[in-house]
Amino acid sequence: MPKVKTQYVCQSCGHVEVKWMGRCPGCGEWNTLVEETVSPRGAFSPSKARVVPRPILSIPAQSENRLSTGISECDFVLGGGVVPGSLVLIGGDPGIGKSTLLLQVSHAMAQSGHRVLYVSGEESAAQIRLRAERLGTVHSELFVLAETDLDAALEAALELKPRFLIVDSIQTVFRPGLASAPGSVAQVRECTGLLLRVAKAENMATFIVGHVTKDGVIAGPRMLEHMVDAVLYFEGDRHHMYRVLRAVKNRFGSTHELAVFEMRDDGLREIANPSELFLSEHRDMAPGSAVVCAMEGRRPLLLEVQALVAATSFGTPRRMTTGADVQRMNMLLAVLERRLGMQLGSCDAYVNIAGGVRVEEPAADLGIALALVASHRDRPLRPGVYIGEVGLTAEVRAVTRLSERIREARKLGFQRCIVPASQSAPEAVPDMEIVQVRSVQDAIDQAF
Repeated sequence: MPKVKTQYVCQSCGHVEVKWMGRCPGCGEWNTLVEETVSPRGAFSPSKARVVPRPILSIPAQSENRLSTGISECDFVLGGGVVPGSLVLIGGDPGIGKSTLLLQVSHAMAQSGHRVLYVSGEESAAQIRLRAERLGTVHSELFVLAETDLDAALEAALELKPRFLIVDSIQTVFRPGLASAPGSVAQVRECTGLLLRVAKAENMATFIVGHVTKDGVIAGPRMLEHMVDAVLYFEGDRHHMYRVLRAVKNRFGSTHELAVFEMRDDGLREIANPSELFLSEHRDMAPGSAVVCAMEGRRPLLLEVQALVAATSFGTPRRMTTGADVQRMNMLLAVLERRLGMQLGSCDAYVNIAGGVRVEEPAADLGIALALVASHRDRPLRPGVYIGEVGLTAEVRAVTRLSERIREARKLGFQRCIVPASQSAPEAVPDMEIVQVRSVQDAIDQAF
């Protein structure tokens, strides 16, 4: 009997070692190396029907025939709809609503006349029917298969020939030919590769659900995100009603697009105007509150920045953020103290982006800085929108798509914008006062 060969594979990054180690040399994580059996692979043999390279000019140009998901916000994030034959990965925390979103998408696709196969490795068919009854997503063209054997699921899909295939989730399905357990690096990589080949060969649009780790990334090897055509993250706090669908990769459209949904008892409801939602509880005369405009892909979002500066009760001041980068806030505090002479070294500082949205764009720097100043002075800012990046010398730097941000502010009823003076003058917007500033001190003079 031939000896079985084994190897140790890291469950975080896919690094392979011949012996067990406590810490992975590839990613530095502890206790992630798991023993797996090495499956013998046959030698490469060229196919009889050889593929001949063709000049690119001889390949006919074809336009993308996108298919609507039936949910306009999902179509917006995907770049206009689903491309047939594409493989889309949706990740998110457990219980955030990924299965609910895909069940609603399945129902909308079925209503459009497309056959849908929903393969679930986490729920039974009866459980899916109960959830579909609650959401009102029962349709004759929606087929359900509770199966974890991916080979059996794909055999059923090839017989049914659906236009859309949904696999929930990639960590629960497995291929019997591999000795690894479901959810391991080898299984996730092999199952995704097989789904990719079937999707391209059958021109079948495929959605797969991926769990995320405690760090907020898709569980499994990083190459999983490179194998698929689009990666969507479904984010939000389970204790709040709002969810954000964000595109971080899209081969058929722009990345960093964003859609907002509201979680209700009967499912997810799309929010057509997120800016109005996030500013619904904004108070103009509250000290420490400022309105900024951040670009999420092609969509400008007006958000409320709340800051609180108070004398510390401990030896070391606390600096905490929710929805903003804490290192960016520390830099802004250092600029305010060193360049403007504000005594903030002995103060606690807290910054919150209202609505549960995370902002990483530097264009929100000016609003965060002014909110910190307003809280420190205990004085409210003048009503308006504050746009600009702050440099280490306290200058206000240019941002992209300034005219779109100003138009979004006017649409929400604002009549004043403070913008950088370092870039060309934006186009005039009716009933909008545009104030250009060169430094944070100039913005403070205009804001109070």
